[in-house]
Amino acid sequence: MTDDPWVSLFSGGKDSAWALYRALEAGHPVERLLTVHPAGDSYMYHTPATELARLASEAIGIDLVEVSPDDFGADEATDASAQGDRELEPMERALEALAEEWGNIGGVTAGAVESEYQTSRIEAMCDRLDAELFAPLWQENPRSLADAMLDAGFEIVVVQVAAYGLDESWLGRTLDEEAFAELERLNEEYGVHLLGEGGEFETFVVDGPHTDRRVDLTYETVWNGDRGHIEITDATLR
Repeated sequence: MTDDPWVSLFSGGKDSAWALYRALEAGHPVERLLTVHPAGDSYMYHTPATELARLASEAIGIDLVEVSPDDFGADEATDASAQGDRELEPMERALEALAEEWGNIGGVTAGAVESEYQTSRIEAMCDRLDAELFAPLWQENPRSLADAMLDAGFEIVVVQVAAYGLDESWLGRTLDEEAFAELERLNEEYGVHLLGEGGEFETFVVDGPHTDRRVDLTYETVWNGDRGHIEITDATLR
């Protein structure tokens, strides 16, 4: 195991938080979280409520590096592949800056479950940085991952939904055993991925074994007929 500092790609959602937790559990020296704030829809990144990542980093006790929408530049992508490559560039520049500061990056954590689109690009980036890629969710059984998160004490809140079968009542809902059982039924009926890997829903982890404090959220729900999100009005550490 390298002693060089590690970076955890982090949105505040359950998958990136789980990757971070597992890296810390394995003894990897994670010294930075890295959050990318896309300006709009993204092929590469979790998009809703990323502004909460700074508060989450305070709760975890690891400093955060943020990549803002301004770092993306003009949208010149002509297809999904080109857009994914373009979206990766500002994140890679941020990692290169850390590698220059530290002398090297030992490894990078990622929360991808099944997306070859994301993982192949992150893996190639890690190769260029000469850094190890740690992706503990990759191609694991979704139900086993959900159970592991609950067993570890993750408190996961749904912050956005966009799929048949997911109505406004899911916004702000905590994912517990009952919720995952419902998601399994929705998977059978509509094909909803149990972990929202297809963008069916997005989450934020308000508490877990990797945090020293809980994030309390106050919010309003915004519903647009067949999809919606929560609008954060206040967020504090407890």
